[in-house]
Amino acid sequence: MPPETTARKVQFRPLTYALIGLGVLCVAVAIYYFVTPAGSLPSFFPGHDAGSTHHHTKHGLAMLGVAVVCWIGAWMTTGPSRKSSDAPSS
Repeated sequence: MPPETTARKVQFRPLTYALIGLGVLCVAVAIYYFVTPAGSLPSFFPGHDAGSTHHHTKHGLAMLGVAVVCWIGAWMTTGPSRKSSDAPSS
């Protein structure tokens, strides 16, 4: 007989997939900020400045930071679910 294992299965919840996708989207926007001048950004993007040739490096770095936060949040949501028997007793 094999020994009993206490390994818990990692669960991916819908929120996990949403946070991973949002992180990937943030990286794409960060790259867009790095390679596109402010005058060429869409008008709904923060930092749009008509006629400017300046690149918004800080906006790109901020988007990378948001991506990292999203991925940390996704990692936090992959923990095992707690069963009523696993709950600590008072």
